Amino acid sequence: MITGKYPNLRLRRSRKESWSRRLIQENTLSASDFILPIFIIDGLNKREQIASMPGVYRYAIDRLAQVVDRAVKKEIPMVALFPKIKKNLKNEMGTEALNENNLVCKAILEIKKKYKNQIGIMCDVALDPYTSHGHDGLIKSNQIINDETIEVLINQSLLQAEMGCDVLAPSDMMDGRIGKIRIALENSNYKDVQILSYAAKYASSFYGPFRDAVGSKKSLKGDKKTYQMDFRNSDEALREIALDIKEGADMIMVKPGLPYLDIIKSIKEKFKIPVFAYQVSGEYSLISNAIQKKLIDKHAIYESLVGFKRAGANAIVSYYADRIDEILKY
Repeated sequence: MITGKYPNLRLRRSRKESWSRRLIQENTLSASDFILPIFIIDGLNKREQIASMPGVYRYAIDRLAQVVDRAVKKEIPMVALFPKIKKNLKNEMGTEALNENNLVCKAILEIKKKYKNQIGIMCDVALDPYTSHGHDGLIKSNQIINDETIEVLINQSLLQAEMGCDVLAPSDMMDGRIGKIRIALENSNYKDVQILSYAAKYASSFYGPFRDAVGSKKSLKGDKKTYQMDFRNSDEALREIALDIKEGADMIMVKPGLPYLDIIKSIKEKFKIPVFAYQVSGEYSLISNAIQKKLIDKHAIYESLVGFKRAGANAIVSYYADRIDEILKY
């Protein structure tokens, strides 16, 4: 059973918009099951190929319509925004995350101006795109400091909510951040903003191409094992999820996806809460490159996506999302 109580837990938040209700419907594979990640860059009229991710690009703000139009026409319920921040804007404190003119804020405003509520917007809540050291939190004495990081994440969340973000997605894995963010949203009259918690985010080797895409791979110092979970653990994931539900999470993310189908199934069976799976960059690149080299058939894409649904995922974050109509014809 779901644990928690009003007002931290408001089940109506998930029912407010059509795109949100479609996200949490049960079973079948269709465009409504997908969230499309979009990488954004500074500049004008720019689209950059990401070398490590075949068929995936970074878009300047004035080119966003090129990809969002496709998502809307294909009836994809939501896009997820990930910025590549210029090196000169990064620092140890990740202060660009709190700049109301940063890439994510500009992208939210641009999408909302053109599309209103035709499509949902999900925003990453974490500092790794903005920090010079590439970590999701602040560092003091060579340690990722939890509580001080949460204060920054609260301000980042409130800023994104003010700009018009529909779903905040804390991916940082700091203890206690969901409850603090939920209270701040309630107190600031953002009661309808949903929280998609990366409660089961593992310290994984599958993130490499994503870190290329957002420009944090070369700057990352050390690893993230002190805050992301050990891939050998499953009970720990359930403890993390129970805490985040109690603190006010509306939905749960499992990341990576394919190696953790057992976690998806366990969460769904135990908590009966909407569960999302992230088919991460490494999974995407492995499949795409294998298809290009004719090592496997293109039908492997569809097979991999159905696997998430079979395990119990309500929705899938996938770089294949904008090609789902073609994939469903395989």
